[in-house]
Amino acid sequence: MSRRLAFVPLKTLLGLSLILAAPAARAELKQGAEAPNFTLPATQNGKEMQYTLRDALAKGPVVLYFYPAAFTKGCTIEAHGFADAMPQFTALGASVIGVSMDKISKLDDFSVSQIKGQFPVASDSEGKVTRLYDAKMPMLDIAQRVTYVIAPEGQIIATISSESPGNHVEKALAALKTFKADTMKNRKK
Repeated sequence: MSRRLAFVPLKTLLGLSLILAAPAARAELKQGAEAPNFTLPATQNGKEMQYTLRDALAKGPVVLYFYPAAFTKGCTIEAHGFADAMPQFTALGASVIGVSMDKISKLDDFSVSQIKGQFPVASDSEGKVTRLYDAKMPMLDIAQRVTYVIAPEGQIIATISSESPGNHVEKALAALKTFKADTMKNRKK
């Protein structure tokens, strides 16, 4: 019986070791912190525009989620989750924006084929906004998986940080429900 040795390029091994050695996603902006305003090129259903956080907050709470790369398995699962839950976000008066370090041309396709135009995705190809939100993956030019729920006044309601794409939608909806209930309770006082 002969054994074959598989040849794995050094560059591949180095890339894998960096990914495995990278710390778990950890957002630094905490609940109550002021969300930095930004303007980025974005696309919704393949139609490009400029997205400004301040303008979106004038209409209600915003769920801002950072994801590593369009068309990867986990990011596609997460995008589908947010798209499927848009009626729930809308019922809570909230909008959603996804941000990655992908180029806008790639996001044009992603917004049509995977998100079905349900919400915009923005391109932070230079990583400036990703860094502002402490969402950049160490040593890599991709974002970590981090979601911020932001109140209309600009304060962060909740920070959701994990490698798993599965729980961000549920946790963002829960944070918005709590925010809405607290807001209603405060109005009655």
